[in-house]
Amino acid sequence: MLSPEETTLAIATRLKSRRLARMLTQQGLARRSGVALGTLKKFERSGQISLKSFVRLAIALQDEGALENLMREEEFATLDEVLQSDQKRQRGRIK
Repeated sequence: MLSPEETTLAIATRLKSRRLARMLTQQGLARRSGVALGTLKKFERSGQISLKSFVRLAIALQDEGALENLMREEEFATLDEVLQSDQKRQRGRIK
């Protein structure tokens, strides 16, 4: 399992690859997305970015479909799975 730092760097690398595949410069993507050029450069270098800016970049790269599976509610394949699952928690237990 990757650490949070490794995960964000891997995502930044994938975004950079998609940018280059679409023949966009950092400046071009920054302009299309509304994300500051410095923010994009920092993201590609360090993996650090706000969620809102990341979503803007994904939309500008026409890759927002990749975001749709993040944190999606689990789906059940059979009625037995539904009946065996716990009810959806309304509150957390651990403080």
